[in-house]
Amino acid sequence: MQTAREPPSLLWGLDPVFSAFARLYIRDVLEMSESTQVPGVYFFNSRPIYKVHVLGTVVSRREREDFFCYGVDDGSGVIACLCWKSDLMKEQLEPSTGGRQSDAAAGGFDPAAELRKLKQAQEEQSRLEIGELLRVRGAVKTSRGQREIMASCFYKVSDPVMSVQLSWMSELPLLYKQVYERPLELKDHRDVSLLTRATDAVRVFLEDKPAVTFRPYDVQDLLLPLVSTRTPAEQEPAPGPSVCSQVSALLKQTLKVLQEEGLVYRKVLSQDQVYCVTLKDLDLTMAVRDIVREDCQRDKYAEKGVHLLHILSAVRRRYSPNVSKAALEKVLSSLECSSDVISSGNNYYLAFVM
Repeated sequence: MQTAREPPSLLWGLDPVFSAFARLYIRDVLEMSESTQVPGVYFFNSRPIYKVHVLGTVVSRREREDFFCYGVDDGSGVIACLCWKSDLMKEQLEPSTGGRQSDAAAGGFDPAAELRKLKQAQEEQSRLEIGELLRVRGAVKTSRGQREIMASCFYKVSDPVMSVQLSWMSELPLLYKQVYERPLELKDHRDVSLLTRATDAVRVFLEDKPAVTFRPYDVQDLLLPLVSTRTPAEQEPAPGPSVCSQVSALLKQTLKVLQEEGLVYRKVLSQDQVYCVTLKDLDLTMAVRDIVREDCQRDKYAEKGVHLLHILSAVRRRYSPNVSKAALEKVLSSLECSSDVISSGNNYYLAFVM
């Protein structure tokens, strides 16, 4: 990665993944590029990462006085994991005295015996053989040109029916789709435009409130603090429009952006400007679901499914001519999450039948 593409190191903490153990495929851990600003920090799709969490099968092992070195394979690649021994494993316990043995035989508490049991249990979890399953969390390091993990936590995983591995294999693709594969743009709040701050404020308001519909004056007060606290560089040179006019203009732009994103739409175009919150409009959701179900019963759509534009045309005829494509896509995505419809690819949708 080029230096110009790296966000400033002072902003890395704004990414929640940076302070967590990122669950990644070993292939991606091996291929991440190292930061030119801070050694030991790596970038995956513009996200700064320095510690990871991997799960895989031990394919090689070396033991030294202070550490184990396991080669871990998750099916995408193999990485060396340095797993340091604890002090308890390195200590050689002194033999128990006769008095202590007599106390244990009499039913008393023997600290040395209990310590031996603890050491034995720890060794069983830390000393793995080839073919066993290992979970590792730790910092990523590059030593002698080879990428490796310095484990801060590691242990053997008992997985006789492969339930842990199957769960891991199903969770990772979702994490990649929802988090890692989305490029992160770390920006100082001072660099965020006024329109972006206004849009975020209204979006949060609509998510928190149960209202299905709203009017512009219901959210107008949210924008007043943004306009009144604008920096000198953002303010209009005097003489300029009043604060009220600025709020009205900003509100108009904000609602336009939300409509383009499909978060809101106007069911009826009238002087009484009423906006509907797309995902809270249950009537719209039911209309889209019924259209997909009805059309999928026809032989023409039974196998491939109904195209997005066909659904949009039907919704505009039956429900409202003002429903946008972006709004429809959000409704279909919601129906897909609730298993009411299934995306068959290339903007085709099928009704889910039990």
